[in-house]
Amino acid sequence: MTQTQFITSESVSEGHPDKLCDQISDGVLDAMLAQDPESRVACECLTTTGLVVVAGEVTTDATIDVQTVVRNVIKKAGYTDASYGIDGNHCSVLIALHEQSLDIAQWVNTWEWLHSEQGAGDQWIMYGFATNETPQLMPLPITLAHGLTRRLAHVRKEEIVTWMRPDSKAQVTVEYKDGKAKRVDAIVISTQHDPDVTNEQIITDVKQHVIQEVCGEWIDENTTFHINPTGIFVVGGPHGDAGLTWRKIIIDTYGGVWRHGGWAFSGKDPSKVDRSAAYMARYVAKNIVASWVCEKCEIQLSYAIGVAQPTSVYVDCYGTEKVALSKIVQAVEENFDLSPAGIISTLDLKRPIYSATAAYGHFWRDEFSREKTDKKEIFEALV
Repeated sequence: MTQTQFITSESVSEGHPDKLCDQISDGVLDAMLAQDPESRVACECLTTTGLVVVAGEVTTDATIDVQTVVRNVIKKAGYTDASYGIDGNHCSVLIALHEQSLDIAQWVNTWEWLHSEQGAGDQWIMYGFATNETPQLMPLPITLAHGLTRRLAHVRKEEIVTWMRPDSKAQVTVEYKDGKAKRVDAIVISTQHDPDVTNEQIITDVKQHVIQEVCGEWIDENTTFHINPTGIFVVGGPHGDAGLTWRKIIIDTYGGVWRHGGWAFSGKDPSKVDRSAAYMARYVAKNIVASWVCEKCEIQLSYAIGVAQPTSVYVDCYGTEKVALSKIVQAVEENFDLSPAGIISTLDLKRPIYSATAAYGHFWRDEFSREKTDKKEIFEALV
């Protein structure tokens, strides 16, 4: 008997208030890493009408102009008009950054290790996932949702449509039969717009220039569309809703299709394994699936504060593996250094590479080191 499931993921654009905060936090991180690769950064952000607050813990030799970083991010996202409720040129920016706690720093600073290796900065549980249902080895629902929000930004910036404003979000429901994606059942898009455009024009433009370009091969005559279903979305961005760093963690990973350890990424330097180990778990899982030793793979890593090696390494291929699972686990443990220092070295994470990850998902893009499949031969040899 055929089993039918409907699975949904969502994405938000770079102009969404929460994503704006993620980009600001990672912008500050990148600016510090560019000058001092050893920077310790835990930078959070809040934004509302005409205001951005940057707060957190920082230990660095870098000297940066945080005001300029903040304003450049806001302007790049499209907020350059005071009528939008925030303008990168003129909004208020408050900064409250202070030094990292020495109680935590002693576990990660090389001159103060209490053990023989750099330890994790806290106790954490991270997940990584990969599946062969898309070329990016990501779940289809989140891949399409990100595709829609990226396309919304593209048509706005390229002025393919001229009525669109920066804030938008998308949601995609995919129908699966016996675990295989078959079609898109529903698409929801809400996009901020100028006050003088009609609903009919919005629906026509979004279907033609956004949905068809991204989801054309997956939609059919039974696909349901909800485009600006409230009828009006003029007030948006930080003026419509206050934004916070770290509030879109499911969007940042697997779109709720697979598990998330509960930790956020943006604004954190790679010594914090809640970010770097999640990247490493994705890297390992992607190499396993890229080898075709299984169809999908989940990795769980856990850590204790001050301890270098993970307290557990869990691998599950959900019955799709072609060899004994124990062999896959053994290959992971023998070929990947899962300590904080090992992760940073393997993925080369002390570079200013994080701003690009702060919108449209932290995975799937080939330019990121965590998306390489250079270790897949290790697992191909197991078959």
